Parts: sequence; structure tokens; C-alpha cells
Amino acid sequence: MSARAVPLAVAQIPNALTLVRFALVPVFVVLLARASGDHSWPAGIVFGVAGVTDQIDGWLARRLHVESEFGKYADPLADRLMIDAAVILLVIDDRLPWIALAAIIARDALLIGGARFVMPRGYEFHVNALGKAATWVLYAGVGFTIVTHKSTQWPLYVFWAGLGLAVLAAVVYVVSAWRAIHR
Repeated sequence: MSARAVPLAVAQIPNALTLVRFALVPVFVVLLARASGDHSWPAGIVFGVAGVTDQIDGWLARRLHVESEFGKYADPLADRLMIDAAVILLVIDDRLPWIALAAIIARDALLIGGARFVMPRGYEFHVNALGKAATWVLYAGVGFTIVTHKSTQWPLYVFWAGLGLAVLAAVVYVVSAWRAIHR
């Protein structure tokens, strides 16, 4: 099925969902900030909706063959903004340790800086299964941390597993990019 085979309105759904995720970031921040360090189901629901729309927009774009340059850059940026905002607020509320924030920021800086270095050399990033799994587990770990009480430990294990997968995915991306540009 080519991009021309779907109506324009349908072809725009993936990018519209990405824009919805951008719009959800400040809503999420306000809801979690109002929780004042306690758990927040409203913030958790908004965070969960963002995670689900991330999966839906990517699936639709691939399924309908309507992947776009906008989506290629905006989709991962929307994810990073939502996850980073959540981690920052959870660190401020002492619900995640500061090292979690340092690791997330270091990973994001590596990916953003790396992309700016390798893309002008012709390398194109393609999301792999490990990167998708890392995002899902990170969303789950952060989401569970948001909706549970501060003393609940198991969401932190899910978060650390997601962060480990995210770091591993970043290493895979870096090695792949390095090999591609040094052929």
C-alpha cells in the first residue's frame, strides 16, 4: 500500500498523535507537580496515554506507509521530553535517585549529539526492537512509579531494567552508526 492509497486525513494521524504527545507534556508536568511528591493517578494516566500513542503512531505510520521526516525526528523527541520531564520531577520529589536523571540525560545527549554527528555523513537511524523494548519498559517503570506510593520498591526495578535496556540500545545504535560511517 503506498502513501497515495490512504486518504490524506488518515495519513496525517501518526503525526497528529505525535503532536498530541507534545501537548500532553505540560499537562503531565502540572498534574505530577500538583501531587507534591505523592503518587498521582491523573499524571499516571496522562503518562500512560502518551506511551500508548507512541506505539500507535509508529505502528500506523509503518502500516500505512506514511512515515515522514517530521515523524522521524518529532516522535523520538516527544518520547524523550515526556520521559525526561517525568524523571526530573520524580528526582525532585525524591522518588527516583539523582543518578537516574544523570543516566537519562547522558543517554539522550549521546543519542542527540551522535545523531548530529553521523546523519550528515549519510547514516540513517532506524529504531530497533531493543530500542522499542527499552522505551516500553521505561514508560512502564516511570508510570508505575508515578501511580504507586513512595515506599513501593518494585516500580524502581522495572525502571532500572528499562534504563539498562535503554543504555544497551544506545550502545547498539552507536556501534551501528560507527560501523556505517567508517566503511
